[in-house]
Amino acid sequence: MAQGLEFVEYVTDQVDDSCNLTHRMMFGGCTLYLDGKVVALICGDQLFVKPTRAGREFIGNVVEAPAYSGAKNSFLIEDQIEDGDWLTNLLTATAADLPVPKPRKKRPL
Repeated sequence: MAQGLEFVEYVTDQVDDSCNLTHRMMFGGCTLYLDGKVVALICGDQLFVKPTRAGREFIGNVVEAPAYSGAKNSFLIEDQIEDGDWLTNLLTATAADLPVPKPRKKRPL
């Protein structure tokens, strides 16, 4: 399996092109956004999806682990990454279950 940026590209390529999935590299990992909402993290070449009720129901038997030391548990996705339809449905359900992000306050100049 791919590592580093190749792994990020591999994961994002699995998700349907009709989704508004973007990513941003930061802090040695990568954050995945769907419609402007943080839905997942990629850390250490592993995919961690933000825990939601809808995601838990979709996955069924979830495996939870922290994405990094000190982080809250997320859903660790392993073998299902290769199933693009499954992954697309999971990320879509997760985004639908999350609140709209609050607008950022502009910093004074």
